[in-house]
Amino acid sequence: MSVIGLLFFVAIVGLTLFVTYLASKRTNSASEFYTAGGGLTGWQNGIAIAGDYLSAASFLGIAGAIALNGFDGFFYSIGYLVAYLVVLYIVAEPLRNLGKYTLADMITARFNQQKVRGAAAVSTLTIVLFYMIAQLVGAGALIQLLLGIDYWIAVLLVGIMMTTYVLWGGMAATSWVQIIKAILLMIGTILISFLVLLKFDFSIFKMFSDMKTVTPAGEAFLNPGVKYTNGIDTISMMIALVFGTAGLPHILMRFFTVKDAKTARSSVVYATWIVGIFYILTIFLGFGAAAFVGSDEIIAANAAGNMAAPLLAQALGGDLLMSFVSAVAFATILAVVAGLVLSGASAFAHDIYGQIIKKGNITEQEQMKAARFASIGVSVISIILALGAQSMNVAFLVSLAFCIAASANLPVIIYTIYWKRFNTTGALSAMITGLVTALILVAVSPNIWSPEGTAILTGTALFPLTNPAIISVPAGFIAGYIGSVLSEKADARKYAEVAVKANTGLK
Repeated sequence: MSVIGLLFFVAIVGLTLFVTYLASKRTNSASEFYTAGGGLTGWQNGIAIAGDYLSAASFLGIAGAIALNGFDGFFYSIGYLVAYLVVLYIVAEPLRNLGKYTLADMITARFNQQKVRGAAAVSTLTIVLFYMIAQLVGAGALIQLLLGIDYWIAVLLVGIMMTTYVLWGGMAATSWVQIIKAILLMIGTILISFLVLLKFDFSIFKMFSDMKTVTPAGEAFLNPGVKYTNGIDTISMMIALVFGTAGLPHILMRFFTVKDAKTARSSVVYATWIVGIFYILTIFLGFGAAAFVGSDEIIAANAAGNMAAPLLAQALGGDLLMSFVSAVAFATILAVVAGLVLSGASAFAHDIYGQIIKKGNITEQEQMKAARFASIGVSVISIILALGAQSMNVAFLVSLAFCIAASANLPVIIYTIYWKRFNTTGALSAMITGLVTALILVAVSPNIWSPEGTAILTGTALFPLTNPAIISVPAGFIAGYIGSVLSEKADARKYAEVAVKANTGLK
């Protein structure tokens, strides 16, 4: 790695650590640790949401997926972008009005049951671990390529950094790291896109025309079917991506960092613009990598294609641009994993330890101490799991996290806000069924089992789809409906209170 590249890394790490140091001086309560005291403005939280959302899967995984699979890789961009419409119109405002720190707070605003809170916390922790594995795999591949160190050392390095942010700075540090990262990521993406267009004489039509001949797939590169030959599997993946965002705990948690629902709405508007522009530009990243790097070199660097964007930067701008883009990718991973660690730690410390084990009888200091211990625990488990997932495409891993979020969390969120008949049994049924169904189907899917030995285990998959959302998401909704109908009637008075709070913000 060049001296300039090393300087980029040191500069970004130094800047983020300085931000963490400043934030640590103001992180003295549970509210400040979990939600930055609700003091972020709409534009600040919007950029931070975008920084949280534009993960390694977006920058590294999607660029590689488009470069290797053409239009099929762009499915991820479409799904991630459309997902924000669900968040904006259905979830953002009611969630902010009903919740406090976590998703479980929002649900128990209507169902004051420890079982419901426990199920929500378990779902959150499961999603966080899947998502964390994806980020750490991307980080390991990136640092391994650039610094020439072993994959496991690279994963440990990122793990230590992300834990530091959360332990000392809480949500305030995490938010500002995400803001810095989002700005740098957009600068890098726009610059690379400009250079790609320059190569095609600033003609998008020429770019699409040339892409018919520069890849092994030929004209099929621009059409569906290069990777996803099963239409049902493609639909299943899109269901996970479109509906999963509204159930992701680290995204939902961000709505508690602003003062009211109006600010939460404006946050999503800012985030949607940034996210929308970025995902449109992933076309240039993927096409550029396919045209100017080539599939053989991309696969040689990383079998899953995760290094396509840094290699494209090197092809277009030499070691200087590659160093900058790689440092930005590193910052991207650090920001996202910090948010994930925080959401996982919140689920354990606030929901499981504070509200279930201690039954709410817990001091601010005890809760913050539990959160910091939980942060270390989440980090350690994620690192161990990531060490065994090196060969997986990070975009695929994130799609599985989205599937669980859509299957276990989204049905409960929607029913809690909008269905009068919904009750405690229905909430438990929806979360448990959605979570268990998704996990079981993933465990027997082609992602885990392959006769050729290209997956984790060698053997025949019992479930044919790579993403089970087409089964597990309806299962969550149906279980919530059946559980509610077959059990005791819901508290109509409590629902009326929740409806008023969700729509007006009145307490």
